[in-house]
Amino acid sequence: MSSTKFPRLVVLTGAGISAESGLRTFRGNDGMWEHENIDDVCTPEGYYRDKKRVKDFYNFLRKGLKEHEPNAAHFALAELEERLGDDFLLVTQNVDNLHERAGSKRVLHMHGDLMRLTCEKNPKHEFIFEGEETLDTRCPFCGGMSRPDIVFFGEQPLYMEEIQDALRHCKEFVYIGTSSVVYPAAGFKSFAKSFGAKVTCLNLEVPTSDPYTDVFVEGKATEIVPKWCKEFK
Repeated sequence: MSSTKFPRLVVLTGAGISAESGLRTFRGNDGMWEHENIDDVCTPEGYYRDKKRVKDFYNFLRKGLKEHEPNAAHFALAELEERLGDDFLLVTQNVDNLHERAGSKRVLHMHGDLMRLTCEKNPKHEFIFEGEETLDTRCPFCGGMSRPDIVFFGEQPLYMEEIQDALRHCKEFVYIGTSSVVYPAAGFKSFAKSFGAKVTCLNLEVPTSDPYTDVFVEGKATEIVPKWCKEFK
């Protein structure tokens, strides 16, 4: 994204949009954390305590992605991006690749990407990876040990400067399939609102009151997102 061109529309997606493709969410009933200890597989301490266990956990999630397909909401957002071009930016809290498989290109994975690995020595070394990561997997750029491209609890989310720049200049901010109550994403709506953006929520459940959100649309993402995208001007 250039320094002089910012998107008119910023979309944030959360676990709710992928749940309709059959992916288990990390929170909620039958969520991932019901079956795994967060401290063991999603913290820096857990990673350095047992790297093999953590890598195996994300190998399992990566392999499982092949069993799920993008849904109507993913495709609708990809089509909207194609129509708007540089006026569109998609930020996702999800680590799956369903947006990309639906055709989205302007995607920022703020919590990381299962289909990428990074380097322990130099986190800026990112590379596509679709196989099974082991303790012998190395960074192709410097030979350092790889690690999952996942933002562990306590680590800084990715692309925050770019996201904040986009929110500062956008005309509308829309959050989909997320309650937007966990920071830093929870602050996106108030931040965008403070700079004059319209804020819209498309979610299975909408809050009873929210001073920062102008429009609430309640329903399944596969039903309400395509309709909203089609009507967006």
